[in-house]
Amino acid sequence: MSTVNKHLDMFSESFNLEDKVAIITGSSKGIGKAMAKGLAEKGAQVVISSRNQEACDEVAKEFTSEGLKAVGIACHIGKEEQRKSLIDKTIEMFGRIDVLVNNAAINPVFGPIEEVDPAIFDKIMDVNVKAPWALSNLVLPHMQENKKGSIINIASVEALTPGFGLGLYSTSKAALLMLTKNQAKEWGQHGIRANAVCPGLIQTKFSSALWQNEKLLNKIEKTIPSGRMGQPEEMVGLACLLASDAGSYMTGGVYTADGGYMIAG
Repeated sequence: MSTVNKHLDMFSESFNLEDKVAIITGSSKGIGKAMAKGLAEKGAQVVISSRNQEACDEVAKEFTSEGLKAVGIACHIGKEEQRKSLIDKTIEMFGRIDVLVNNAAINPVFGPIEEVDPAIFDKIMDVNVKAPWALSNLVLPHMQENKKGSIINIASVEALTPGFGLGLYSTSKAALLMLTKNQAKEWGQHGIRANAVCPGLIQTKFSSALWQNEKLLNKIEKTIPSGRMGQPEEMVGLACLLASDAGSYMTGGVYTADGGYMIAG
């Protein structure tokens, strides 16, 4: 084998996720589903999770029909008992958790921050900040046992710069970035890495209010160096990197995948 081929094999092997177990919340559609499929294609046993068991099973069935390893476990991440059940069932089935992708999030309002009902504020913080914190705490002992693990928190470019009408969503995602950094700092001693991904405008159901408005979409796309919105599959590369040994020295990082939105000024 030539030296070049040997290095290519070593490089390819560093992305290998065989024998790894990955939980991806909010993975019955959109970015979560794309990331789950990407991790499964690298060999991981993926746990598809969202609020609806039927939706989880449908995605798991789709993946397994393609020869990938996937199961569906429903979980409303805003509910403590369901979070605990998700982790317990995963351990019961596979005996380990190597990767946690905190992807599920909500944004139930669009408008000025002063007009948001306090109950909605609490709901946003519960799902977008408290749930990733709580789920990460639940996987911590299992990752400590393995002396290794990767937590990937899906934030948003809204966490990095204020937009209009998404104030509380932005605030919750900014909090998620600081949570990520603290996880990285405190848990590095256990071999656990924590990183955040900040997608830009991605064509999913979650962001449909933005891209279905053609006038607004055209305005946004003119400000993005890439000149277009992204697709869920374009988030997969970062997830695979951060989940695998290829990203073994990456922790506490905040990575944008936004078509250049953050440099557009």
